[in-house]
Amino acid sequence: MIIKGGINICGVPLGVISLESYFPKPDGHIKHPASFDFPILYKTVQGATIDRLIRERDPELLKPFIEAAQELEREGVKAITGSCGFLALHQQALADAVNVPVFMSSLIQVPLVSRMLKADQKVGVVVANSEALTADHLSGVGIADEPMVVAGMQHQPQFAEVILRGETDDLDMDIFEQELTGVVAAMLEQNPDVGAIVLECTDLSHFAPKLQDRFGLPVYDLSSLTRMVVAGVDRQIA
Repeated sequence: MIIKGGINICGVPLGVISLESYFPKPDGHIKHPASFDFPILYKTVQGATIDRLIRERDPELLKPFIEAAQELEREGVKAITGSCGFLALHQQALADAVNVPVFMSSLIQVPLVSRMLKADQKVGVVVANSEALTADHLSGVGIADEPMVVAGMQHQPQFAEVILRGETDDLDMDIFEQELTGVVAAMLEQNPDVGAIVLECTDLSHFAPKLQDRFGLPVYDLSSLTRMVVAGVDRQIA
């Protein structure tokens, strides 16, 4: 039997382009590799902070993002994602730069989730900063006229301080859960026609099971998307 070579590391289906951040990544986070039952290879883009990507929309980040994707491909990964859903802005550029599937944002699931709902239902989307979300981010992942509502975490004190601004590296998970559930509860109260939730931010994925238990809705996030993609690029069962 001949095994095909040409890659540096074997048996790693997923590569992650990682922003530089030092707050905790609990289980469910894409940067918590023990959350997944397959190996992951990370490439951190030094100096690529959440603030530069989300608030500044720094165009200078695209070049190192592309270089990171190409390096991960050379190493041998079979698919590539990122550690921030706002990379949706660069979805097509990064997909064009390599020859493996690329999914830069959990938001890419919105059209799929929308098609699974009733015609009179909406997708409820929770993002890190709804004020920074633009039409370019949405169109970058194929979102067009899907019925959806968007709620942001930017006005939640701890989330903004730790994750958006990076002023401290410690998280109180009880406060974090209260902030997130408050945002989701308000979104659903104002929009009772929401039929499913999509979490843009991987920092929220830890709470996906609790959100489903509390609100009784399907919850999709980067973790659910990642497992689906890896199941396709690294088939282990029929």
